[in-house]
Amino acid sequence: MTELIKNTAAELAAKIAAQEVTSVEVTQAHLDRMAAVEPAVHAFLHVDTERALQTAAAVDAKISNGEPVGPLAGVPLALKDVLTYSGAPTTCGSKILEGWVPPYNATVTQRLIDADLVILGKTNMDEFAMGSSTENSAYGPTHNPWDLDRIPGGSGGGSSASLAAFEAPLAIGTDTGGSIRQPAAVTGTVGVKPTYGGTSRYGLVALASSLDQPGPCARTVLDAALLHEVIAGYDPHDSTSINEPVPGVVEAARSGDIRGMKIGVVKEFAGEGYAAGVEQRFGEAVDQLAKLGAEIVEVSCPNFRYAMPAYYLILPSEASSNLAKFDGMRFGLRAGDDGIAGAEEVMGLTREAGFGAEVKRRIMIGTYALSSGYYDAYYGQAQKVRTLIINDFDAAYQKVDVLVSPTTPTTAFRLGEKVDDPLAMYLNDLCTIPSNLAGNASASFPVGLAPEDGLPVGLQVVAPPLADDRLYRVGAALERALTESWGGPLLARIPELEVSK
Repeated sequence: MTELIKNTAAELAAKIAAQEVTSVEVTQAHLDRMAAVEPAVHAFLHVDTERALQTAAAVDAKISNGEPVGPLAGVPLALKDVLTYSGAPTTCGSKILEGWVPPYNATVTQRLIDADLVILGKTNMDEFAMGSSTENSAYGPTHNPWDLDRIPGGSGGGSSASLAAFEAPLAIGTDTGGSIRQPAAVTGTVGVKPTYGGTSRYGLVALASSLDQPGPCARTVLDAALLHEVIAGYDPHDSTSINEPVPGVVEAARSGDIRGMKIGVVKEFAGEGYAAGVEQRFGEAVDQLAKLGAEIVEVSCPNFRYAMPAYYLILPSEASSNLAKFDGMRFGLRAGDDGIAGAEEVMGLTREAGFGAEVKRRIMIGTYALSSGYYDAYYGQAQKVRTLIINDFDAAYQKVDVLVSPTTPTTAFRLGEKVDDPLAMYLNDLCTIPSNLAGNASASFPVGLAPEDGLPVGLQVVAPPLADDRLYRVGAALERALTESWGGPLLARIPELEVSK
């Protein structure tokens, strides 16, 4: 394995800028790594080899000519297949969009291009971002590089696995109920859900419009902050975009000073259902934060216990509406069109053939919750619970600067273990869902390996809206302290992949 692929994004950017190595060399090294391990990992649905190398060559030319470039110029990146990239397939992990090539770029994608990053390809995901394991992809599951028999998290398992397998130094994910943070936790990487409205949703194929948010994924806190700064900021194409300055995330990641910070431990996120190793590593991380000068305060958020049922009424309701456009009439798959079938029959056959079981399940739940006579009892009540959860966050932030909890109740489970038990699968996002309902900034940072299985554990940090910089201060402090105690970054301990699997 070439050492180039083990460099951080910040290190690669510095080497490329100094012309110690070319972007073409860095890009080719990652493409070679992908060729070697993709049969085992399956992190990508589409690899854009030719365009990636062309982009890298163009960046090298700009640097050689002394033209200005972005701070991550020439660094390769993996893009979740739910964001449009003109000229490349965007399937959202679904058969209903197989082969669809969008004619435009998402705002996040365009900002990556404008900042001179090199997009390697599109990563695997649960169909339309519905899932916690990437087993719901119509194109087969992604495997966790720590143990190829285990899940890499979901819905953005392809992005997280590409980082842990050293196929890319950076990735973009999207987070609706934990789909950036949960994969980060189980793969030992860093994943950040920015404040809702802090990054543009234009060109993001919508699952639940009031919950979805694109964000950065990386192997280090500083790399995530550098990528965050590239993609964040106001976008007039997105009506929910916040017209405020981007928080100083890079400065916070470089600082890592948490002295005097008040950190709240959420009382409700512990106890039954949490693996012993997860609780142990979380407790050790909290103790470490105290040693670094933070004040630890126990905080109760009683309405968090209702977050999951509220979420699984709000999300399916919005999904039912957003996915109505996939009907075989305008783009994507079209089934039953024999010249005799009527429009309704074609729509029904198309959706039957194109959608997977989990998507159909959530569409049916959402349609029922929005139906006449049930709207107030289900969707309306769920929105009231959402307000109570927001109130709990507001009350907590009167006492503390950030909240912390385990990111996931357990480490990565085995492929197939929960695929037939939707409720057990939903419980993986128990800790992450409240942040999406409230629109807060949140992130997952690796805090070690669980003693019982040697798999990564993540710590979640949640900050008030537009206080994204606080996430990076805490993450950077932990990263430095734990790197010293381990003698090296967590991912340096990842087993070499058995590519024959």
